[in-house]
Amino acid sequence: MDLRKIKKLIDLLEESNLTEIEIREGEEAVRLSRAAPAAAASPAVQVIAPAAAPAAPMPMQSPVQAATGGTPKPNDLPPGHVVRAPMVGTFYASPSPDKPAFVTVGQQVKPGDTLGIIEAMKMFNPIEAEVGGTVLAIQCESGQPVEFDQPLFVIG
Repeated sequence: MDLRKIKKLIDLLEESNLTEIEIREGEEAVRLSRAAPAAAASPAVQVIAPAAAPAAPMPMQSPVQAATGGTPKPNDLPPGHVVRAPMVGTFYASPSPDKPAFVTVGQQVKPGDTLGIIEAMKMFNPIEAEVGGTVLAIQCESGQPVEFDQPLFVIG
């Protein structure tokens, strides 16, 4: 099965209320399932190999879980409006490595201001402030992989 088709299925699962999708093409099959909503994790992908070479499914950890040794704790956030990652990708704090960061802690922002960008599948997606206020916390570093719904900024 083509990797582009699998990526499109992952996007479909993220955008819908579905908890599981399974697609079969000949002897190949792909099953995508979402963890319980309380876990707020990205979908786990399980590829079922052809009958000639069975593979045991392995639980997958997100890049953030692998890097930090577990799931981020939302209780560690200061009070305020939390801006979360709308997609899985790589977070960048500035438009290029030689430019200053879009925002810093303590900076005033207004709705629509760019806070950072997430690169996903060679596309750069701006992360904009949903509310106005002061940036109280930046929860990730530039170049760090982020998962869907991961807290990125706190605005108060």
